[in-house]
Amino acid sequence: MKYAFMSFSCDEADLDQMLDLAQRYGYDGIEPRTGGMHKHGVELELNADERKRVLDAANDRGVAIACIAVGSRFADPATVAEHLAEAEAGIRLAHDLDCGIIRVFGGKMPDDNREAAIERMAGALTQLAPIAADNNVTVCLETHDDWCDPAHVVAVMKAVDHPSIGVNWDVMHPVRNHLATMEESYRLLAPWIRHVHIHDGMADPVNLAFRAFGQGEYDLETVFRCLAASGYQGYLSGEWINWEPAEVHLPRENRDMRAFEKTLGIS
Repeated sequence: MKYAFMSFSCDEADLDQMLDLAQRYGYDGIEPRTGGMHKHGVELELNADERKRVLDAANDRGVAIACIAVGSRFADPATVAEHLAEAEAGIRLAHDLDCGIIRVFGGKMPDDNREAAIERMAGALTQLAPIAADNNVTVCLETHDDWCDPAHVVAVMKAVDHPSIGVNWDVMHPVRNHLATMEESYRLLAPWIRHVHIHDGMADPVNLAFRAFGQGEYDLETVFRCLAASGYQGYLSGEWINWEPAEVHLPRENRDMRAFEKTLGIS
């Protein structure tokens, strides 16, 4: 499998420093979060020369841009237009960086009408689908916020029914919100999984309580076995927010995940 990490692990690092961390600790890729949250500088506003410098820097180190994590949200009709524009910019940035995936959110629903929210989500993603296809990018909806329940995400995917729209399976959120087990989540989402966010921690619906790989409450063995059995070719991207220093957890998590693969006989 291929491993990446999100820029939450090193939010004060510039791009060169982030790539150096990936190269030093044996990661295959990085996942920058856009929106000015971190100091890597991989942002939607980059011009053509700046994008080329980002791509050249990544290629020089043999580290891929695994995913562009865009913060677009589509469940609220009051803001959907601006978020569609943001997602389209993310698609074009991903294309220019030889990155095949962008991550988007569903976002908070303005009311409790789930059926209407699913329809709005599907409509927004349907608008993005041909743009994504033209740019050889897949837009991946994350199991997050009001869309932690895999069944709701599946309803959106079935309504869109387009190969350029998929799922970013954040393995934590369905479990920590007690909406589905790891096995149930995978079984429902499997046809659409194109990117994975992985972490270990305590299954606490209120607080993000990260733990070292294998020391938390998440059934990561099921994650690895299911993905391996399906021939998953995408990235497992570590998302660790406000946790230990990057130099502490990045080498350990990569080492232990790869060792876990070998233990399970799937590497």
